[in-house]
Amino acid sequence: MPDQDKKVKTTEKSTDKKQQGITTRDYSDLKRLRCLLNVQSSKQQLPAINFDSAENSMTKSEAAIKASGHRARGQWHESTEAVELENFSINYKNERNFSKHPQHKLFQEIFTALVKNRLICREWVNRAPSIHFLRVLICLRLLMRDPCYQEILHNLDGIEYLAQYMEIVANEYLGYGEEQHSVDKLVNMTYIFQKLAAVKDQRDWVTTSGAHKTLVNLLSARDTNVLLGALLALASLAESPECREKISELNIVENLLMILHEYDLLSKRLTAELLRLLCAEPQVKEQVKLYEGIPVLLSLLHSDHLKLLWSVVWILVQVCEDPETSVEIRIWGGIKQILHILRGDRNFVSDRSSIGSLSSANAAGRIQQLHLSEDLSPREIQENTFSLQAACCAALTELVLNDTNAHQVVQENGVYTIAKLILPNKQKNAAKTNLLQCYAFRALRFLFSMERNRPLFKRLFPTDLFEIFIDIGHYVRDISAYEELVSKLNLLVEDELKQIAENIESVNQNKAPSKYIGNYAILDHLGSGAFGCVYKVRKRSGQNLLAMKEVNLHNPAFGKDKKDRDSSVKNIVSELTIIKEQLYHPNVVRYYKTFLENDRLYIIMELIEGAPLGEHFSSLKEKQHHFTEERLWKIFIQLCLALRYLHKEKRIVHRDLTPNNIMLGDKDKVTVTDFGLAKQKQENSKLTSVVGTILYSCPST
Repeated sequence: MPDQDKKVKTTEKSTDKKQQGITTRDYSDLKRLRCLLNVQSSKQQLPAINFDSAENSMTKSEAAIKASGHRARGQWHESTEAVELENFSINYKNERNFSKHPQHKLFQEIFTALVKNRLICREWVNRAPSIHFLRVLICLRLLMRDPCYQEILHNLDGIEYLAQYMEIVANEYLGYGEEQHSVDKLVNMTYIFQKLAAVKDQRDWVTTSGAHKTLVNLLSARDTNVLLGALLALASLAESPECREKISELNIVENLLMILHEYDLLSKRLTAELLRLLCAEPQVKEQVKLYEGIPVLLSLLHSDHLKLLWSVVWILVQVCEDPETSVEIRIWGGIKQILHILRGDRNFVSDRSSIGSLSSANAAGRIQQLHLSEDLSPREIQENTFSLQAACCAALTELVLNDTNAHQVVQENGVYTIAKLILPNKQKNAAKTNLLQCYAFRALRFLFSMERNRPLFKRLFPTDLFEIFIDIGHYVRDISAYEELVSKLNLLVEDELKQIAENIESVNQNKAPSKYIGNYAILDHLGSGAFGCVYKVRKRSGQNLLAMKEVNLHNPAFGKDKKDRDSSVKNIVSELTIIKEQLYHPNVVRYYKTFLENDRLYIIMELIEGAPLGEHFSSLKEKQHHFTEERLWKIFIQLCLALRYLHKEKRIVHRDLTPNNIMLGDKDKVTVTDFGLAKQKQENSKLTSVVGTILYSCPST
């Protein structure tokens, strides 16, 4: 009976193990692996034998036989351990919660033995076959998917040893070409460091070990999996400001820009995300500028992958804080590209992958089979698109701090494009929609701070909403300052929202022309002056944009009665004809045609991209900034050259030269405009009439 009871108990114990997810054989395998790993490296070595000792009773032949036996047992031991490690990596490749496993104590003992008797035992590492060391790394990697084992590795000083081994293997790999198993070793080690860096409090362990330096060096790796492993680990590290600062001290930006320019989509995605994080550091932004990174970044805006675009746009948000970089972005066409993304004319793709899932796939060797353009639901695509559009609004907010940039945004129909994003959509994610509305309102408010744009906004909002919009103040970056405005807008009744939508459509520069004057379609009202209005126009049969000045001939300056007005108009047309035929100077506007219609004089001229000098003065005053001396000299010299050309070479007097008639374009290129009151002085004659803007009137001659 006792034997039978014993048999029953053994059977119950075996059944209990099966129910807990582990068979008797698995249990035995684990115990055997633990025993093998607990054999110290020194015990596996051949014993030191003194053949000449008198106390040694063995003959030389006996000693040789004994040594041979030790060698055979050592080889057998290594072979057995290798098999058990291989089996372990296969059996537990899908296990992640080792600390909650029924045999968690056994797993912990195996992990501790792997670290103490293998990883940090230099004697064993120095003589272990390359494949054997790789198997140890694979088993460590599998066990470290459980966060509990990451702290054990730290407590046993395993991180420092691992960092040293990674540096050695990386140097051999980068310097002398691939050695056997070196790629697999590096992939497993980069995974381990990514897992450590995924936890905020553990990132300091990685940088203290110096592993971040090796990870940066591996950005020049030829193997895609090694490169991805390094990128994933660095991206996790860069989440912390302290680690980010240490990484940015290294020469990293040049390699990142090369990857962004030349590598595959996934590498670009991860690199853009890493660079986005690093750009919080001033030296990284400076290096992006130094290594001419703006054209590389802007080339990526043609991608259709939402996550890549999102990272790139946020990089641009950070780097364009530098005034020179902001101008460079415009020169390379960045403003047009960002507005194109905002218009939503493209079909985007994305995926659900995270740093963690990509890291696991890379270590397991299945990242190439991962579907990185899987179909997301329309809702997921929409939410990702909202995040991208919010980033674009943030980029435009920074860019329009430059007046010429702001003018280009307006000229490219940016007010209409951004304003459409403020309209509520109750069928979509409320939190994402509200945040996008805040970003859009902020971009509009920054544009409103440019004086010439303000009439546009008076047409957009009802009075009470416009008051809140104004009260926010100029150049307020805090996104929470716009929440009240969004809440007020979203509470409006349907008819009021419909009216705002119609108001937004009214500022659309691409809508059908409001009217035709002569042979020209009126596209937009650019501004008004003392003698008339200026419109953006396009010829019926052409595509080029032009400026048309409309002069009201009933202005008292042209005479008190019809006879005087006709005489004045005749003289003006005659003068403009002469000017049109004679003026060819880089700092003087080109005139093309003049004609009369309905008691109004129309002057067709070159459309100048830029903003009037007067608006630059107002904008700088509101920002409490000043023109630099270098800019002042540049503007002043160009003005002098223009006036010298007019006065000395052409004997033409402008007669209405004000800051609003001096345009500043790209790189502060000066263009003198509005020659509606100009007169050509004949030889031996004097100009006696008093015309022009009284505050800027010049002395009579």
